Amino acid sequence: MPELPEVERATRLLRRSLEGRTLIDVQTLHPSAARSLPHTVAQSVLGHVVTAVERRAKYQLLTLDDGRVIEVHFKMTGDWAIGPVSLDPPPLERVRLVTDDGTRISLVDGRAFAVVRVHAAGAVFLPPLGAEPLDRDWSGAVLREALARKRGPIKPALLDQRVVAGLGNIYAAEALWEARIHPLAKANRLSVARVTRLADAAREVLERAPSARYYGKRATENGYTYALGDGDDESWRVYGREGEDCARCGAAVKRIEQAGRSTYYCGGCQRV
Repeated sequence: MPELPEVERATRLLRRSLEGRTLIDVQTLHPSAARSLPHTVAQSVLGHVVTAVERRAKYQLLTLDDGRVIEVHFKMTGDWAIGPVSLDPPPLERVRLVTDDGTRISLVDGRAFAVVRVHAAGAVFLPPLGAEPLDRDWSGAVLREALARKRGPIKPALLDQRVVAGLGNIYAAEALWEARIHPLAKANRLSVARVTRLADAAREVLERAPSARYYGKRATENGYTYALGDGDDESWRVYGREGEDCARCGAAVKRIEQAGRSTYYCGGCQRV
């Protein structure tokens, strides 16, 4: 599943291609896409200019000149494929946007779970979200306040989008390894020093994230530029490395399940 760094990269690519452009064609090409973006709604955005492309958590938000907002969420396997309209459509195209400069922007999605919706101007449609971990003012103090009422383990707490917006399973595990914190440690009992170290670690792993990681898909293919390209999982310190030696202390990396997700950690240097 694309996590915050991947969605941020996708948003930047989309911004370069779409911001300031007029939509001249919008099509839904799969039944699942039509459930969230019916044909009549898709047609209603034609002729409108995209004035801003922004990200909030894992949501991509396209603001139109009439104030409406197009919400995009990649879900499990969504991606952008961007190229000229002269090319053949990319495989697995679910939604197509065409701009006045002849660019086709295709939402491609193998599982067809991705969502595109249009919201009225001023509508409140995002769920409650916490602070963004890449914002300049995000800090250990902000994180500690968000964790104050979280009595359970720290790893699931970090996946609560009301605590940290956009932090996902992989980067939560990586941040806990960097901060030397066991994933079962009680979230609201961590010391100020440990929470500060955790906030710094989360920012570090997000900023150094592989910019082109994602399910072996190439960054360019058949003339299209994809937002999410080939991945190199060798950069992970613990994620997916069960049974391997910890790069820091040499102890074995372990795996447990928390809230239905796999959690990886070092049994030697991550302490409760």
